[in-house]
Amino acid sequence: MNITQNYFQMFGLEPAFDLNDDSLAELSSKYRELQKEVHPDRFANAPEQERRVSVQYAAIINEAYSVLMSPLKRARYVLELKGVAFNEQNITIDEPTFLMEQVELRESLANVRGQTEPESELLALAEQVEQKIQQLNRAFALDYQQGNLDSAKKSVLKMQFMDKISKEIDMLEEELFD
Repeated sequence: MNITQNYFQMFGLEPAFDLNDDSLAELSSKYRELQKEVHPDRFANAPEQERRVSVQYAAIINEAYSVLMSPLKRARYVLELKGVAFNEQNITIDEPTFLMEQVELRESLANVRGQTEPESELLALAEQVEQKIQQLNRAFALDYQQGNLDSAKKSVLKMQFMDKISKEIDMLEEELFD
């Protein structure tokens, strides 16, 4: 395995945001193959340096797989391959409509506990967020395909906000119904 390859090359894929079912199946298959090659158990009796390298390679493979399997992480990654930088300290979106939508979603999430049917309310909210994520994925794909990287980056930032809300919905669901 060549660790200087980008994540797509590592798995024998062409760099792209849209991965179809065949590409995702190929990714999963190649992941299992690579993990077998470098799994630390295979190096249990090897010298310390080889064991350390094995652990490092396994970690890189895991990270690459995680990035490529997640549309949000994959979107960020393809932009980074194109030279687009993300400043984690300054993630802002200057779109009042989107910001208002965020406030409304957060209020809806906060109000779920007091509902007579919290499960149905939470399910409806989760569906709404998932639809928005799918819209943002499509917007990103179109912008990326057309080379509009600034707009694609804005979509990624919005995707991050929606992903965070989605995770908060999942956490509340676990809290209320497990």
